[in-house]
Amino acid sequence: MITPRLDLPKPGVNEMLIGVPKEIKNHEYRVGMAPASVREAVTHGHQVMIQSQAGEGIGASDDEYRSVGAEIVEDPKDIFARAEMIVKVKEPQANERAMLSSGQILFTYLHLAPDPDQTRDLVTSGATCIAYETVTSPYGGLPLLAPMSKVAGRMAIQAGAYCLEHPHGGLGMLLGGVPGVDPAKVVVLGSGVVGTHATHIAVGMGADVWVIDRSPEVIEAHWQQFGRSTNTVFSTRDALERHVLEADLVIGGILIPGAAAPKLVTAEMVSAMKPGSVIVDVAIDQGGCCETSRPTTHAEPTYVVDDVALAAERHDVGPDRERQPRLNPAPPLAPQGRATDTPCFRRSSVSLSPALVGGGVDYVQRHQQHEQQVLVSPFWIASRHRRLNRLDFP
Repeated sequence: MITPRLDLPKPGVNEMLIGVPKEIKNHEYRVGMAPASVREAVTHGHQVMIQSQAGEGIGASDDEYRSVGAEIVEDPKDIFARAEMIVKVKEPQANERAMLSSGQILFTYLHLAPDPDQTRDLVTSGATCIAYETVTSPYGGLPLLAPMSKVAGRMAIQAGAYCLEHPHGGLGMLLGGVPGVDPAKVVVLGSGVVGTHATHIAVGMGADVWVIDRSPEVIEAHWQQFGRSTNTVFSTRDALERHVLEADLVIGGILIPGAAAPKLVTAEMVSAMKPGSVIVDVAIDQGGCCETSRPTTHAEPTYVVDDVALAAERHDVGPDRERQPRLNPAPPLAPQGRATDTPCFRRSSVSLSPALVGGGVDYVQRHQQHEQQVLVSPFWIASRHRRLNRLDFP
């Protein structure tokens, strides 16, 4: 590796001390600033502290960070105590929120709408908290959320196709079908960034794609882009119910910036879906657009629910949440009554499976009807590509 030349700071630049702690959320491999971003910040006259091994998940060593001018710090408490701005990827966990102080700047994904505890802690801290997902461009776009939404939309189809396979609890359908056999019907709720990129992959795999949106302008733009390779439907309660119940795979790509996602797919609709069908709720970071969506963790991906809407065990975003007693799982049964290797639990009516895609938690919900049992099994995906970890300074 060629050691980069560190240019001297420009005169008159107000120097800021930036701190980047290692992400502690379960199976989070990204880092707030890649070495290239650190180099850019240092070039502009700032100092950067990086917690030791913070970049390990993206293949960036401490020596690589040192070579671009970063200070390596062992204890995250030092970073929170000294840094003027904290740069992270995921929302701060309870112990991290406790270390924030008045006057500090926190720059990360927050997703506050479904998380009142985090909101309360951040307000109490007195820190200035800037959420990536709400930073808006002069043209009204969300430039920091869009890259993650592109990843999420594309991987949602992969996750859905995986869950549709019979060994994983699905109805045993190939997304694109084969000659002489119908392809899967994929219903995409919302034609924003997530929906558009999900559509790209679903169309490429040969699925029968239906896109539902409430904006005539968005529907027209979608038709102009995809033509007759997809079907577009204006969103009404009747249209939602009809197409969701017919779907083999539903992608929830609804976003209201800074607010909780609307519950477009009700528990009653989920319970009436075809056995083995799949829902991937990419809106889970904002509460989800499916009424039965619940987040889990990578470490404990499966849980038992009593019915469509209630979870008997909570798998929350951080160690600060109170855990509910674990219920003993029953081995799953395939539709023919054969035991499977898929981790699921017998209960009443529907199945849930969350997926973490890029910057946020996504939800896969699989409906499998067999002796009124619920299948709850998560599918986590996290990108480790370095380019997705960039925080560029102008």
